Order: sequence, then structure tokens, then C-alpha cells
Amino acid sequence: MQCGKQTTILEHPVYIRSCASVAGEKESEGPLGDYFDVAVKDPMFGMNNWEEAESRLQEMTIDKLMIKADVNAADIRYIFAGDLLGQLIATTYGLKKYDIPLFGLYGACSTMGEAVSLGALCVDSGAAERVIALASSHFASAEKQFRYPLEYGNQRPESSTWTATGCGAVLLDRKEGSMKVRGFTTGKIVDYGVKDSMNMGACMAPAAADLIAANLKDIGEKPDYYDMIITGDLGYVGQKILFDLLKERGYKISDRHMDCGIEIFAGSEEDTKAGGSGCGCSAITLCTLVEERIRSGKWNRVLFVPTGALQSTVSYNEGRSIPGIAHGIILERGIMHK
Repeated sequence: MQCGKQTTILEHPVYIRSCASVAGEKESEGPLGDYFDVAVKDPMFGMNNWEEAESRLQEMTIDKLMIKADVNAADIRYIFAGDLLGQLIATTYGLKKYDIPLFGLYGACSTMGEAVSLGALCVDSGAAERVIALASSHFASAEKQFRYPLEYGNQRPESSTWTATGCGAVLLDRKEGSMKVRGFTTGKIVDYGVKDSMNMGACMAPAAADLIAANLKDIGEKPDYYDMIITGDLGYVGQKILFDLLKERGYKISDRHMDCGIEIFAGSEEDTKAGGSGCGCSAITLCTLVEERIRSGKWNRVLFVPTGALQSTVSYNEGRSIPGIAHGIILERGIMHK
């Protein structure tokens, strides 16, 4: 059901029946370390290069999800998945063995929000009984593509964020689960002219503010409708900008805001500067901390807003600005089997 200009409220219950997360060593040493299903110390994941490592990361996550949900590849109608690499090569090589129809998605670091939105819509419409939504990132593969070779050892400014090594996957199903996808708000491309690739928070905060304001306007509610509004990877710099932009629109969310990029690392202790980023940042936070707090009843309704910076090496080298986009998912507490 359409609700306002950008929001869709699902007509049938769509549940997140199961979640799985696989993370790297640095992530496992952070505040969420005890939540991950699997933590891998080897950054190569036993493979020959960084791109193969990220593919293996996705494969491990799908395998863990199927075990936890007690399903196999034949039970899955579609996979909605993406990563940060050119032509989605981590996803291509990571998921090809499953022989499951695939929608490859690119929303930069907002990809998990896009994947859950489209997957839930598919299940709600009856086009599929169950689907998987997934997103991943790897620190080294992202640095290799977007910034500098690791061997260069460049200094990172305080505004920079650390790309998380991790993959999160959810099984969307009509069967009851710990979380219910109530609806979603699809973001628009928002460009404030920022060109600093080392300040992802500033690039993405305007899109996050636009999405949150659109969601609240569409559903006719105030921020306290949600127990928590969770952005993907704005970090400390982007969080402040988000608060200022929403204040200009008449919304105050500082008392109920959480950012996955702030939660995933231990800040100065791990020297991650402004926080975490990457497709995997919000994905593994959703599949761990967010799922646990909704399942336990601490939160009953949240707005989950992964955020992405829409750049490429070509656009950056041409001196173009870095637009942002965000996708919002309305999550509610599901019905748990005894």
C-alpha cells in the first residue's frame, strides 16, 4: 500500500525469520564482537586475493544462514544481494554455486536497505515464499578500489571511516520470526556537492536526513513513533550533520538515534577515526545488535536507515561530487515461537 510519496506499507506480514553474520578480526574486537555468528582472524579468508576473500565471506554467511533457518538452496526463490566492488564481483563469485535466481544490487553502503526493501516487497506480493537479502564489504577490497594501496600506508584524516569487513544476511519469509518488516521508505539521490572521499559522513548525512523526514511525513508521525532511528554508517561527523539538518526541518532525533558506524568499532581504541562504513557495517549490525534488541523486547519499532555514497573511481577522478542515498526499513517486533 502506498503511503505518501516514498513509503510503502506491506499488506501482509513479512518476517525476518533468521539472521546470520560473519565478521573480520577487527570487528570481532569491537563492541559487537560477542554477537557475530562467525569471526575470522585471517583477512584473506583462506583465499588468494582480497576480492576472493569477500566472495568467501558471502559464501560463509549464506551457509550459516541456511543452517540457522534449517533451509537449503532449493527452498529459496531469490537472493537480493550486493557489495561495493565493480560489477558486483564479490557477489557474483560468492553466490554462483547456490544456483539461486539473483538480483544483484548496488546502493553503495545503503545496499542492505535496498535488498530488504525489494525482498520484502517480493514476499508480500506473493512472487516468492522466501528470499534472502544480503550485503557485504571488506576493508582491503574497498581500500584497493576506492582509495590507496594498503602498502602505501597513507595517513587517514579524522573525518575518515573504516570500511567494515563483514557480511550480514536475513531470510525473509511469511513464517513468524523475531522481526517483522512493516514497510519501507525508498530514498532519493541527494547531492550537497561534497567531493571529499575521506569524509563519507558528510556525503551521506543529507540523504539520511531527507529519508527520515520523508518517512515521518509519509506516515504522519513524529520521531517518538520509533524506539530507535538507526542510520548505517554516518560516523561521528555525519551524525552531527544529520542532527543539524533534521533540526532545520523541525525534527529532533538525538534522544533516539543510533549509528551502526559508531557502534561497530571502539573508536579511539581501534583507531577507526569517525567510525565504520561499508555495505557490511549496517548489515552485520542489523543481524546482531538490532535483532537482539528487537527480539528481547527492548525495542518494539525501529527505522533502520542504511546510507550510501554514490561514487566511483572514475567520477572521483573527474572531480565530480559524491551524491548520497538512503533506504529506510520499518522494523517491528515479530511473534516468537515458544
